[in-house]
Amino acid sequence: MTNSPSTLLVTGGAGFIGSALVRQWLEHESASIVNLDNFTYAGLQASLEEVIDHPRHRLVVGDIADPSLVTRVLAEHAPKAIIHLAAESHVDRSIDSPPAFAVTNVVGTCVLLDAAVRYWRTLTGQPRDAFRFLLVSTDEVFGSAQADRPFTATSPLAPNSPYAATKAAAELLARAFRKTYELPLLVVNPSNNYGPRQLPEKLIPKMILAAAADVPLTLYGDGLHQRDWLHVDDCCRALRLVLDQGEPGSRYLIGADHCQTNLHVAEMICDLVDELLTTGQAETDRLPAPAGNSRRRLIRHIEDRPGHDRRYAVDPRPLREELGWSPQIPFAKGLRDTVRWYLENRSWTRQAQEAVQQADS
Repeated sequence: MTNSPSTLLVTGGAGFIGSALVRQWLEHESASIVNLDNFTYAGLQASLEEVIDHPRHRLVVGDIADPSLVTRVLAEHAPKAIIHLAAESHVDRSIDSPPAFAVTNVVGTCVLLDAAVRYWRTLTGQPRDAFRFLLVSTDEVFGSAQADRPFTATSPLAPNSPYAATKAAAELLARAFRKTYELPLLVVNPSNNYGPRQLPEKLIPKMILAAAADVPLTLYGDGLHQRDWLHVDDCCRALRLVLDQGEPGSRYLIGADHCQTNLHVAEMICDLVDELLTTGQAETDRLPAPAGNSRRRLIRHIEDRPGHDRRYAVDPRPLREELGWSPQIPFAKGLRDTVRWYLENRSWTRQAQEAVQQADS
């Protein structure tokens, strides 16, 4: 890509999207990357195993809500861009503990924005002109989409969960810093990401591991809630492109135009686990074989989650038309590859399950 920053600061780079971005960045970009992560339960060093010692990767352990730390990192590493991914992201946890989400997602974002403005003002010439701050938000800030009407860049913020509300608050702070201080800032709103190394508290890995273990797959309500599933590698390609070519002050929605109900996704996962384990296509011998009938028999419906949005869908056409991005991984292929990855990487999944269990205790 052209005009890549010589050093990128990414926050939350040990998380799901963050670690995928770090790996992809080091593979395709020439710039160094500084990875700031607090290593909560959601950040696993195992997700960075292939790149932890890469000569262009520097890991800094710390909290984005710590002003002195953030200021020191900016001064020491002099990044020409920031991609802000660090966040508490699990909706169920936000319902149980809203203040924790407000601290990281709102206060942490405010601290990072404030430090970024102060740092940016010390720059002159081309480095000042080239500096970018990319805030990674979510499609959940818009609330629930109506049938056949995807969210657009002008859709009003209407969050329905504490998680979505804190991400919307972060967006409003970013807007204020853009207007007040003229910080060269961009916002992206990805749809639901999936792929390898996602914590098993999220829908797709949770369903995969339940199906593999031959235990019930629990779905909220009737399971007909719709999500636009986007492979994490496609999302990271979009982040790199927006950082490189996006217009400051703009918002870009990242989606695959592929809405599926949670029930249909669970059924697809059951069928894939049946196929891969029955035919021996997955390179593992540590999981139980199917117990007779299709694993679809394991799907269970439980009481719906409070404030559960019925549908998420975004319109990615501006990103495609203005910057030329389009998703490269079809959902059927991406889901098959993801299921296979979880079946074959039991060491990582055990660590992830233990981290989630410890967070629940």
